[in-house]
Amino acid sequence: MAIIGLAKPFRVIVRSIPACKSSEKLPTWDAVSNARRRAEIPAALAYIVAMPKSDHSKKRKTARVLSSRLVYRGPVFWVTSERVQEPSGVRVLREVVRHTGSVVILATEDGPREPLVLLERQYRHAANSYLWELPAGRIDKGERALAAAKRELLEETGYTARNWKQILKFFASPGFVAESMTVFWARGLKSGPAQPEADEVIEQHLVPLSKAVNMVLRGTLRDAKTISSVLWLALREKGRKAHK
Repeated sequence: MAIIGLAKPFRVIVRSIPACKSSEKLPTWDAVSNARRRAEIPAALAYIVAMPKSDHSKKRKTARVLSSRLVYRGPVFWVTSERVQEPSGVRVLREVVRHTGSVVILATEDGPREPLVLLERQYRHAANSYLWELPAGRIDKGERALAAAKRELLEETGYTARNWKQILKFFASPGFVAESMTVFWARGLKSGPAQPEADEVIEQHLVPLSKAVNMVLRGTLRDAKTISSVLWLALREKGRKAHK
């Protein structure tokens, strides 16, 4: 093994195992192996010390955009085609769906035995079916995420909430969509009249948490933001009960 970068040469001295007399027991294979390993340790340590250290602080954490052009702009999102040099050094063409970001509201009420989760059911043309979902919506330009969450909950369901807490933030499909989703847990609900947009036809139901989890496991609930939020709450409830 070549050792590179040491200031001074070094020697590794391996002492051989002494020969045994006929009356003595021969050393076992494990003993021989252990002796060899002990002898090899200094060399291994010297090799590790001599290895050049990688400087992660100098490595770029984001891509360098070499060129960018707008392909499409609509009322909800826009698409760019960008030639970039990624942190690995690879140059590649990326087409990205740009978005201002969305909020998701995990609204719950205290039930007699477990939390009740506010779920919506509405038709989604992209999925070509009706889906069960949590209330959610786009963050308007210049709007804060919490303000957007409060607005969306009121518009879609008519509910307001006394207590709010951010619990998750993730990318729905980071391979080509730049939309981030921020999940807020809303408690202390108060019902009121909904204010849906003209194209929104929404049913709403308060569903026991255990039923919502079963809907996930059976494949009835197929919306990713809702799956992650429901399972987060189920895991939290399990941990809370375990510490009682």
